[in-house]
Amino acid sequence: MKGFIRLLVAVIAGLAVLLAGSAVLLNMNEKGDSGRPYRVEAERIARKIENNQSYSLEDCSYITDVVKLSGEIEAGNSDYLIKQINGELYRFDYTYHSEGNSGTVVFYFCFGIISLFVVGLMLYIYFRIIRPFEKLSDYPAELAKGNLTMPLKDQKNGYFGRFLWGLDLLREKLESQKAQELELKKQNNTMVLSLSHDIKTPLGVIELYAKALEKGLYKEEEKKKEISGNIIAKCEEIRKYVDDIVKTENEELLSFEVNNGEYYLSGLMDTIKSFYWDKLSLLKIEFSIEPFADCILRGDMERSVEVIQNIIENAVKYGDGKRIAISFSKEEDCQLIHISNSGCTLSDSELPHIFDSFWRGSNVGSQSGSGLGLYICRMLMRKMEGDVYASIHDGEMIVTAVFSLA
Repeated sequence: MKGFIRLLVAVIAGLAVLLAGSAVLLNMNEKGDSGRPYRVEAERIARKIENNQSYSLEDCSYITDVVKLSGEIEAGNSDYLIKQINGELYRFDYTYHSEGNSGTVVFYFCFGIISLFVVGLMLYIYFRIIRPFEKLSDYPAELAKGNLTMPLKDQKNGYFGRFLWGLDLLREKLESQKAQELELKKQNNTMVLSLSHDIKTPLGVIELYAKALEKGLYKEEEKKKEISGNIIAKCEEIRKYVDDIVKTENEELLSFEVNNGEYYLSGLMDTIKSFYWDKLSLLKIEFSIEPFADCILRGDMERSVEVIQNIIENAVKYGDGKRIAISFSKEEDCQLIHISNSGCTLSDSELPHIFDSFWRGSNVGSQSGSGLGLYICRMLMRKMEGDVYASIHDGEMIVTAVFSLA
């Protein structure tokens, strides 16, 4: 804001300097002969008198009379000039009303209007755009701090309507996620307490059996086999509890909201192209999208973009940085989108695991990641009544997203 105020002061100062300079130039022009045409006519008549030539005042627009003076200078009824010609004095009467005054007035009027417009425009920008935006400048920082309770007030001028709507939507989303996290934490604590109680029972039984076997309380082989079977059963019971914990965690981890609808394949590809065309060009990666026949897909447009982005990001990370291509095919009632990248070093034995959660292949090298990208892709595609799979062909990784046709 301070920078804009300095700019406003500089503009006002510049206008003032321009006005002062124009005033000086206009004043100089009015004082010069170019602003007094009657002098030109008087000079022309004076030359004719000097050369004893005849002249006519009918040819003059300003000189009304020429009087040869004898002795003292006699005043006329109008403005006049005195010139000495061949040793004698002549009085040139003239009538002249400078047009410069009206021109100057028009100039100052126009200059004033323009100056008021410029200053008014800058003040309008300041009060309607700069100042309201400064009030919003602290809002992202407040969101980052976790202050999610105060909604944004809508601006009547409409300049920030979509921006404010997006920020408020982000606030509501963060607030909803925060509530979900608290609820999830509560559920997890409840689940842990419940499972810990459930697990204690079979663990206690296993402990008793183990102590009994340790002290040799059971002599018969049949009894020992029975005890061993009971221990195995209790271990299976504990394993079931652990599987339930893992399953619950995975379900909570991927509680994505998917709003299935209908959208065009061209819209999806336009979004991907606008996002990656320049980015991959800067990375010197050859990027191509095969021509396709447009069609209507069923699913969530935003989630579909997320799926394709995750696949392309994986191709950028784990490919050789030479080529990424998107091609298309159809099977029955499905549209297939194939994303391929060169330089795949993943082994065939690892391919079945790339869609597992937290799994990372041997080709990750020093690349950072969580091992959830392709796992999330599969879960999203299945929520959209589609699927995703991968294959390796001639050193290329090909990940195929299967979308349902509307």
